[in-house]
Amino acid sequence: MTHPTAAVWRWTPRLAGVAMSLFLAMFALDAFDGRPFFTALPGFIIHLLSAFLVLAAVAVGWRFPVAGALAFGGLAAIYAISVKWRLDWTALIGGPLLIIAVLFGVGARHRAVR
Repeated sequence: MTHPTAAVWRWTPRLAGVAMSLFLAMFALDAFDGRPFFTALPGFIIHLLSAFLVLAAVAVGWRFPVAGALAFGGLAAIYAISVKWRLDWTALIGGPLLIIAVLFGVGARHRAVR
């Protein structure tokens, strides 16, 4: 494997995980919805928990790609179960989480081959 390919497999899941976290954090902004700042702040923090979980999975996968793959796969499964396998939401949120899990897995595989 060439060095640029190794860099792609190393950085793609990490960047995708951070992007997914930012995407989920964007949904937390609806907590404000015209409410005063300090009234909406607890709801905003609760809505950010999912983004923090994804960031934690990225942090784990940064050092241990196999654990990152398992963490993202677990997050995808937990999300799909929590929305009762509703196809639209499972595809929108769980799909990218599953893709990132596969990317971490492939990256770990390529890392082991080097």
